Parts: sequence; C-alpha cells; structure tokens
Amino acid sequence: MAASLSGDGSPGAGGGGAGSAESSESPGDEHRVLCPGLLSLPGELLELVLCSGDLDHKDIVSVTCSCRRLRDVCAARGKVWRRQLYARWPSIIKYYNYLDLLDWREEFKSRYMAGIEAQRIVATFSKTLIIEHRMPCEGFNDLDTSGYPVHFIEDELLLILKSENGKCLTQKYCAKKILYFMRQEATICKLKEFLQRPVDKQDFLEGAVLIDQYCNPLEDISLENIQVQIEDLIRRVKVYLNAKNSRHPSLSLQAGDSSYIEDLTLQGQALAALNHVLFTEMKFKGNVADFYNPLNSYIHQVLINRTGIPISLSVLYLTLAKRLGVFLEPVNFPHHFMLRWCQGDQGGSNITDYVYVDAFGYGKCLTVKECEYMIGQHVTEEFYAAVSTKEVLQRMVGNLLNLGKRERKDRSFMLLRVSLDLYLAMYPDSVQHLLLQARLYFHLGIWPEKVLDILQNIQALDPSQHGAVAYLVQHTLEHIERRKEDSGPNVKLRSSEKDVCYTVGLIVRHRRYDYRGVIFGWDPVCMMPPDWIENLSVHQLPQGANQPFYSILLDDGSCSYVAQENLEPHPEPGPIQHPDIALYFSEFAGDHYIANKELQLQYPEDTDFQTDQSLLGQSDAPQPEP
Repeated sequence: MAASLSGDGSPGAGGGGAGSAESSESPGDEHRVLCPGLLSLPGELLELVLCSGDLDHKDIVSVTCSCRRLRDVCAARGKVWRRQLYARWPSIIKYYNYLDLLDWREEFKSRYMAGIEAQRIVATFSKTLIIEHRMPCEGFNDLDTSGYPVHFIEDELLLILKSENGKCLTQKYCAKKILYFMRQEATICKLKEFLQRPVDKQDFLEGAVLIDQYCNPLEDISLENIQVQIEDLIRRVKVYLNAKNSRHPSLSLQAGDSSYIEDLTLQGQALAALNHVLFTEMKFKGNVADFYNPLNSYIHQVLINRTGIPISLSVLYLTLAKRLGVFLEPVNFPHHFMLRWCQGDQGGSNITDYVYVDAFGYGKCLTVKECEYMIGQHVTEEFYAAVSTKEVLQRMVGNLLNLGKRERKDRSFMLLRVSLDLYLAMYPDSVQHLLLQARLYFHLGIWPEKVLDILQNIQALDPSQHGAVAYLVQHTLEHIERRKEDSGPNVKLRSSEKDVCYTVGLIVRHRRYDYRGVIFGWDPVCMMPPDWIENLSVHQLPQGANQPFYSILLDDGSCSYVAQENLEPHPEPGPIQHPDIALYFSEFAGDHYIANKELQLQYPEDTDFQTDQSLLGQSDAPQPEP
C-alpha cells in the first residue's frame, strides 16, 4: 500500500490530490508516529486516537508496518481508513452509507489513482483542444476506459475548478469542459431511461429537472433538492388551508400519496389556498418583461426567481396540486400552455366539462370561450385534450430550440446544441432535427466523424435528402483530410516577421472604436478570404491587407481580427472578461497574460520578446505608423 500511494505524483489540484505522498518514509519514520505506551490502550481507544489526530495516509501506512496489533487496528475495512478517505475528499461522503462495510483502504487507493488519471485526461484534453483545434469530448473515450468510479473523476475535476491557484487557468478550463461533458452524458442516459418507463411512472417534475440538468450541467441541480423546495411550498399551503378548514383532507396527505380528493368544493378550496400562497404570499408570476429568457424554462431558476413562462409555471402548479390531492392535466394549448380541471365525471371527452387553469395568469380558471379570447383565435377541440409527459417535455425542449435559433450573441450556439440533443433523445428518427444537428456541427467545424454518422442515418431514414446529405458528406470528408494534414501546431516565428509589433498576451485597444482585448494569435498578413476583406473595407486601410493582423479576445465575450495599424497597447491594462481566456493563457501577470504551454508551442518566440519589452518599458516597443 505504501508503494502504491507514493511516487506517482500529485493526483489533485489545490490540496485535492495526494501530493504529500510523493516520497517514501525512512525506516525510522514509524517510531515518530506513536508515543511509547500507546499500544497498551484498548483497541477501540487506539482506533479513536488514530482517527482523531492529524495523521495522514503516509502516517497510517507507517503505523500499519510497525507491528501486528497496529496493523489490525488499521484494518482495511475499519474506521481508520474510512476517516482518511472522508478527511481527504469530504465531497464524496454523499456516495457512501456510514454503515457500509467496504475495503476503505482500497477506496482510498482508488480515489488517489483516479486523481492521477483525471490529471492525465485534463492534460490530453488540453493538447487536443488547443494544438489540434478539435473538441476531444466529442468521442472522448478516456472517461469510459479509465476504470475508476465516475464520481471519483468528477470529484477531482471539481477540486481543480475550485483551486485558488491563479496560474492554472488552462487546467481549470479543460476540467470544466470535461465535467460538462461527463454530467451531460449521465443526464441523457437518465432521460432515455425515464422515457422507457410506463407512462404512469413518468413524473412531470422529474422530466423538467432532467432537461434543466442537461442544459446546466455545472449547476448543483438535483431532483431531491427541488422536491425539498416543493415540500416547503406545500407546508405553507397547508398552514393557510388549515386556517380556512382544519378538517380539509389535503392536510393529511403525505409525499408519495397518490390518492385524490373527489369533492369539487374541497378541490376548489385546495386550489384557492395554493393560489394565495404561490401568487400572493410568494409572489410567483409570469415573466412578461423578459419572456424569451431561457432561464424561464429551467425549473430550478423558476423556484429561485419566482418567475417563468406558462409551461414551466404549469409544471410547478401541477406538481403542487397533485400533492394537495387535486387532479389536473396538462393541455398543449396554442401559444399558451394550460392545465385542465374536470368539473364532471373524470375522463370525460366533452371539453365543456372542464375549466382551464392558467398558471401564468395567477391560477385563474377559464372557460373554453375565455381561452380562445385570450389568444385571439378559434381553437379546435383537439387542442383542449390532455397530453402525455413526453409531449410536455417536447414542448419545453421546443421552446429552448426556438430560443437557440434566435440567439445571436453566443457564437458556439450552445443552447441550440443542447436542445437538439434533448429533442433527438426523445425523437431519434426526426430527420428535420438530425439534418439541423449535422449542419450545426458542420458550421462549427467540430466532430466531423459524428457529422458523417448523422448523415448516414438521415440517408437511411429519408433517401429524398440525398442532395443535402451528399453535399455535407463531401465537405466533411475534406475537413477530416485537412485536419490530418494540420495535426501539429502552426508554428509562427516573429524573428522571421519583422513587421509584427505585438505579442500574444498583450492587452490592446482599438484606436478608432476604443474597445479592448488580449491578443491570442497573429498572422504576418491578413489571412481572411477576399469577400471578407471587401466587406470590411480592409483594402481602404492605409496599409491594406498586407500588414500583420491579430486575433483578439474582447471584453464583451466576442472575438475580432484586427489590422495592426488599428491597434495600440492599452495604457491601463487589466484582466479581460472573456469565457475562453483560459483556453490560451495560464495566468494574468499584472499587465499582460502569460501564454499557456500549448499556445507557446505555436508562438515560441513571443514570450521572450514580451519579457524583453517589459524590461525596456512598453513605450520603447516598436510602434506602427498611425
């Protein structure tokens, strides 16, 4: 055990790994661990001493090697190694039961080795992402083949993210990407399992939480936490309802109780109490001011902000009503999701036997005519019918898809990508959405192998799409070939490009528009196509396209490609707020960014040049002509 926990390098970052185990103890180390006479204590007390002190795993290994009695006290399935595991990595306690009789020493060893493996995966990710310019998580098999429990790898990645080391920006960036991928993979598996259940086992709230988790994988979202908040709301409703009717049957219903109240008057009392607490006391409301914000679709944000859109508020309202013993059904009403409440015999097909609850409108009950008046059009009877859980989730995902198509700020189209993933998990044979996914990946230049798989699937499902498929197949194959040719870093030496004045990592500002950013790449001349040069009037610049151009990360989160004559060093350099900073730089050094080792491979001379200019003073650096 001592050998297996030493000499392998630190598996963690920021105190998360076992870096203290990098060297073996000398033969006399174990004699410094325990005081003389300690061996005379009863076994339970001795075990308590070993659990309560500041001993680390190296000390426990030494204790184990000192004598047979101490080896027995430090048994692999005993409290000592369990304490070592919990003390070292407290965030994984939730995965164990306190009464578990496990081989805690092996658990400790496995967690330690998982830390080393996670560091290796992060390093591999960094190289693939930055040097080879492709997203390794698309088909990234290292996670599946590591052989360690997923929660061990995830725990190590979280420790990297929480590290306060300001010199590990790239490591944190890559850990974040990997964790994002891991959690999404786990969630999509849960969603597919959820959809395979019998219809009566598909809970609306659980489905909404799965959508929320997939779209926000780095948030701490769990069904258990959401249910705790639901129970708190139910408690408030019951307090209010008890004051109105202390014998109301809703008061005796417990979580998990599937019975419903039959009396309409009592149902009405329960819904009235729910409306009062939800909309009057708690101030929940429809988000009219910012209706198209995707946060309105995420159930955890609805509970935090107390605002939502008709469908998210309806899912919440439906869940609360069920806990009060009132049976409501979701209605896929055009332009405005509703719930229906039966006023006659349950299960009737006559739409006039129902009133329609508008959760977006503070729980108001509407007749059929009032529903049509609300949206300003006649609606056929089919739209008043109840829909399944899967159809509710389809509409929620459809809303996110539409928002993703409207998004203009996020050039990675992340919302569109995740909503497509969710839709295709529910309807894997939807040719329309498969083709959109293939075009999106093709446009972004990522995961070309996946694009070919999608296109092959489309061709099998709908041969009439042959034209669009053939075009994308041809250009995707060309992309794969180009990637093979460009497998290494594109090295640029400033010693052979005398006109290049600025370096990667320099904080600059635009002379005309005054925006600021950090340089993360340069070309000796403009490398954009002729139509781009013409559209941006580059040919009208004094030096035209035949001058250095710089790739810049801007403070507003966007990127730009700017001519050297339009740039100057920023007089007051400071950190740049851009989500991809850590993709290129390891730390901010006070007035400039330091390129990470991957970027240094592409610009090997920039770091030394930047250091020389800092020593000379930036004012002495060569300046372009105005």
